[in-house]
Amino acid sequence: MRNDSSTMPDPLETLGLDPAQTALYTAVLRLHRATLSELAAAMDGPIDTVGRQLDDLVRLGVVDEQSGHYLARHPAAALGRLIAERLDLLAEESRRIDSALGSIRHLIRDYDAGRDYQSGPFTVEQVSGADILYESVVGIAVQSPTPMDLLTAIPDERTMIDFARKFADPWVDAQRRGLLALRAIIPVATLPLPGVRDQLSRLIETGGQVRTLDRVPSWFMTAGAGVAGLPATWGGNLPDHAYNFYVVRAPIVVGMLHSLFEELWARAMPLPWGRKADGVVQVLRLAAQGMCDDSIARHLGVSVRTVRARFADAMAELGAQSRFHAGVEAARRGWLT
Repeated sequence: MRNDSSTMPDPLETLGLDPAQTALYTAVLRLHRATLSELAAAMDGPIDTVGRQLDDLVRLGVVDEQSGHYLARHPAAALGRLIAERLDLLAEESRRIDSALGSIRHLIRDYDAGRDYQSGPFTVEQVSGADILYESVVGIAVQSPTPMDLLTAIPDERTMIDFARKFADPWVDAQRRGLLALRAIIPVATLPLPGVRDQLSRLIETGGQVRTLDRVPSWFMTAGAGVAGLPATWGGNLPDHAYNFYVVRAPIVVGMLHSLFEELWARAMPLPWGRKADGVVQVLRLAAQGMCDDSIARHLGVSVRTVRARFADAMAELGAQSRFHAGVEAARRGWLT
């Protein structure tokens, strides 16, 4: 069988080391401390060439020079720094790509706006009443040839209570029947409200997704690619305005609200529920009561390693730098209620 190992790139080239520098760095590692002459002899190369390569390794920070001797830095520290620098560059490149994608979305909206302008004014219908709002969504879903993507933002406690008590059941049933797929963004302060957890759990069990923000700017929704719902007053809550809203049938408006929703969704946090999340919340709650890892493990009937893994999951999920910080963030988001 043909051996292709010679065609494989040197992994350290990604970090800025060419093959000759990599070979020299390996020699320094093995000798640990050596003079230029000793390294030139080890490499069987001209002193001036090896000297230039050593200067490059010193500039890269993988080798130190002390009184004419070259010392190898520990690879974990030396290469770790190079990896971090490269990751920073990749992150910056990713941000530039995201910016380019954002520009494409703007161009698409311009295209849609021109198309809508050429095809005449789009339909705007003023509607009033909570029953009409929630029933119309199911009606649109029934008429859709494929499962309808429903995006909605709910900004206030009163609208959330109305939804949980009166109007969630038809949407849950529509999801169960495969008529729609819901994604919702809600304020974190609404999680402890009566009935909210039960209804959100049912939405999630039937295929929906819910995330939370500290503050949701306004109510709005999109139903599929052609229908958008806008409040009569942006930022106001629907119950205070008798559930007056506009139904707009135009791809440009749907696209704009869809983009806004995705921006909010990217900043929102998942609910602290589900099998894995419940375990994370359990250890945070017990820690908030002053229990140590061993006590938490005994209380939950799991190993200390599992408890520590859940703490690590909590810190990652909450963007926290310490357990204390994770506890503060969890309390702020209503996870410990």
